[in-house]
Amino acid sequence: MENSKLVLQLFLEYLQIEKNYSQYTIVCYRRDIEQFLQFMSAEGIGRLEDVAYSDVRLYLTKLYGQKLSSRSIARKISSLRSFYKFLLREGRAAENPFAFAALPKKEQTIPNFLYPQELEALFLVNDENTALGQRNAALLELLYATGARISECCHIQLSDVDFQAQTVFIHGKGNKQRYVPFGRAACEALTRYIHGGRRELTKTLAADHRYLFVNARGNPLTPRGARYVFERIVEAAALTQQISPHVLRHTFATHLLNNGADLRSVQELLGHTHLSSTQVYTHVTKDRLRHIYLQAHPRA
Repeated sequence: MENSKLVLQLFLEYLQIEKNYSQYTIVCYRRDIEQFLQFMSAEGIGRLEDVAYSDVRLYLTKLYGQKLSSRSIARKISSLRSFYKFLLREGRAAENPFAFAALPKKEQTIPNFLYPQELEALFLVNDENTALGQRNAALLELLYATGARISECCHIQLSDVDFQAQTVFIHGKGNKQRYVPFGRAACEALTRYIHGGRRELTKTLAADHRYLFVNARGNPLTPRGARYVFERIVEAAALTQQISPHVLRHTFATHLLNNGADLRSVQELLGHTHLSSTQVYTHVTKDRLRHIYLQAHPRA
């Protein structure tokens, strides 16, 4: 089993260096595979190459018994399938026992999004007379203006922001890159932060690292740190629903589509490889549905 842990580490390095996966994605892979290694140990399976399809079926039975969502089980199967593809490539396995494991049908859930008044509550809690308040305002505005993931925002450097064209260069998942425009509100918040709050926060550093978003010590803001900041903002705004930074990405897509943007353009702005990933946003708000109904129904 010690050898299995070593091979897992090689696989994770492969994901980071060759596939350029985010740290969050790599952590998910590690968790999924370590869980399977624990199963192997409990079942007395000593080597990765000794895993048979019957073992895979037993493992899936245990996963379904844990009442996990279809999405979680599908991700675990995909993680292990990719792991065994790597083992095959490295000559450490003769076959992929997960190759024919059926992925459960994903439950189609409508993403959460915020209404304009809820967004306004988030923006209003930041004290823009402080350096951190200016940073928080700029982070929120950029998340909503571009639909970027929180991890993508943390990797933006000063040189990636073009104020003249009002676009930002985003380094996306899987080494996919894209230019995304931003509007007046984000432009004003970023300008205020870069020339005020960021300068104040980084003034004690020996050399500027050039990352756009920084923490209280002036060092680059990590995705984990950014999520913590976001959670504190949500608490201060006293919103009724629990939201994550990804909800601003959902809100960005929903508002664009509700206001007439076409699906392909939104797909490009979000950096989705597959259109099906964007189609989950084609729901419309209840208010808009009511408006359409009142406008179109003869007896409304």
